[in-house]
Amino acid sequence: MTRLQARFDALAGAGRKALVPFVTAGDPSLEATVPVLHALVAAGADVLELGVPFSDPMADGPVIQRSSERALARGAGLAWVLDAVRRFRDTDAVTPVVLMGYVNPVDIRGPRAFARAAVAAGVDGALLVDLPPEEAAEYREAFDAEGLALVALASPTTSDERLATLCANARGYLYYVSLAGVTGAAVVDPVAVAARLDHVRRQCPLPVLVGFGIKDAATAAAMAPHADGVVVGSALVQALAGAGDPADAGTRAAAFLAPLRTALDGASAPLR
Repeated sequence: MTRLQARFDALAGAGRKALVPFVTAGDPSLEATVPVLHALVAAGADVLELGVPFSDPMADGPVIQRSSERALARGAGLAWVLDAVRRFRDTDAVTPVVLMGYVNPVDIRGPRAFARAAVAAGVDGALLVDLPPEEAAEYREAFDAEGLALVALASPTTSDERLATLCANARGYLYYVSLAGVTGAAVVDPVAVAARLDHVRRQCPLPVLVGFGIKDAATAAAMAPHADGVVVGSALVQALAGAGDPADAGTRAAAFLAPLRTALDGASAPLR
């Protein structure tokens, strides 16, 4: 059983929602990345999404764009990111880690070589934002061969036909993008998102997590009854920006995440 499956099975058995924070590797500093990951786990994170810095993060808004620029300037390339996961695994062998990024750094290595290196470092899955499902077969085959989950994305504009394909081929979980826009968007219609989430979850046998627009405990609690978990990114990255040292970054991470954990633990069990 993979770490992702074990974690989601345990959450479902306990009637709890997954809390999945996203941080950009290498920001607010190279030294802070691993301490921040540990602080997030201590504050209640169930799965960690670690952003691979990229020069043209087209799905991301200004907050994550700037964090990628800062991280790349510090030298946080893919090799460094994998080493950070390896160091995290020195003291945490159970929390799933999913890399979130773009196809180009994977293509440079080749999907099979990337998957092999990622698994060796302790990565459990990868979410490639700009990989269309129609072009994903080669990546999925290579990732499956190495035991790396290729996480799929769906959005408000995903047709039912395409959704069926995504659900049939997704690994680990399905990431539902709550809006047609970039990360950090200011406005989310909770009623519309809830209705769409309920529909998506009826079609998909895997856990469905919702991201984009989750900013705080209130938005997390609003989405939780309609999803198996929530992903929070831009607001957390913003909270970490400018941290003075790894200890400060860890304190900020835990302080930001703890209220979301409390809110999710007060949400109702998933509807299926």
